[in-house]
Formats: sequence, C-alpha cells, structure tokens
Amino acid sequence: LKSNPSNNEEKEAQTQLTKSDELQRLHSQALSAYQQEDYGTAISLLDEILAVCVWDAELRELRAECYIKEGEPSKAISDLKAAAKLKNDNTEAFYKISRIYYQLGDHELSLSEVRECLKLDQDHKQCFSLYKQVKKLNKQIESAEEFIREGRYEDAISKYESVMKTEPEVPVYATRAKERICHCLSKNQQATEAIKLCTEVLQLEPTNVNALKDRAEAYLLEDLYEE
Repeated sequence: LKSNPSNNEEKEAQTQLTKSDELQRLHSQALSAYQQEDYGTAISLLDEILAVCVWDAELRELRAECYIKEGEPSKAISDLKAAAKLKNDNTEAFYKISRIYYQLGDHELSLSEVRECLKLDQDHKQCFSLYKQVKKLNKQIESAEEFIREGRYEDAISKYESVMKTEPEVPVYATRAKERICHCLSKNQQATEAIKLCTEVLQLEPTNVNALKDRAEAYLLEDLYEE
C-alpha cells in the first residue's frame, strides 16, 4: 500500500489485517483449549482457522491430535495425510497414520503407511518397530487366508491362533481371528466348537454377518433348524 496507495486497496488491506488479527486470536484460544484438554472447543476453533489457512500443516496436525483424543481416529487420518503432503519428510505424520490404521484393524494400510515413513528415514526407530510388528501380523493373516482358500482348515486355525498371540493388545485382531477360526471349524464339520466360538464373536459384534452365516452352517450340521 505504501508503494501504491489507492482507496480500494486500502479497504481490502484493512479487511485482511482485521481477519489476520481475528485468526491469531482464534489460534491462541485453540491452543489454550487444547492445553486445558477441551478438545471439542479446540476442534471448532481450528475448523474456523483452517477454512482460511488451508495449507497450514501444524494446525492440521494439532486438529488431528484433538480428533485422536476425542476418539475420532478416522477424522484424524485425513488431517495427517494432508500434513504429510504439506510438510517435507513428515515421518511423524506417516507414523501416526500407520498407528491409527493398525489400531482400527486395517493392517494392510498400516503397513503401506509405515513403509512411507521408512522411505524418508530408514533409521526411524518408532516406524521400524511398528513395521516389524505389522509385517509379521500381515504375513500370518495372509498365510491363514491362503490355507482357507486351499481348504487346509486345521492349518488356518493354527495360524489364526498365532495372530492372537502376535497382537494381544488390540482387540479387533482377536475378534477377527475368532471369526475366521469359527468359519474354519464350521467348514471342518466341528459344529459344537464353531457354535461356541461364533457365539463369542456375536456377543462382541451382534451384527457380524460372517459369524451369523458360519453359526447357521454349524447349526445345520447339528440339525438345529430353528436356530
């Protein structure tokens, strides 16, 4: 404006300055809310700022952190993916995305994201540790599914039992393993065991279609037609 003053531009500049001051105020409030663990308020304030400052990686990472704290990991993923693109060599974002996918039970996507982290830094300790865990689990699940395709149900059961030992901390993997073991037992004509295990799965996930189908097959083997 100093180099080229005009009324129109001055008005525009004043508007931008006012907006800038407002965004800085919102930023301070968002940080304060985050520090006070009021994550819902922090998200609302960050939404307003990011509507204007679309390309700010740090703000996206902060909002992702709030989503994680609020128990909304899926929403955190989109912010972290944006942050990974916006900031060079953002190993931390790839690590967090991989961990979220892993906790959600999506081991394949988790493996893909942690590999991106290691491409940027092959000595990244957290990523390498996670990579080893996810790779081992992924291999066991792939192997178990291959056994199922080949009709080798006893081998598949044994492999899925290994999956539960490999990852005892994240419940989704145990539930999935039990669901697949029930499928194998049902296919292997071991009706009583299949019914018991499918019932366990259905107590956790009442609308699990696979477990319902496999338990139905097991009931048929036992001539329990009403069930």
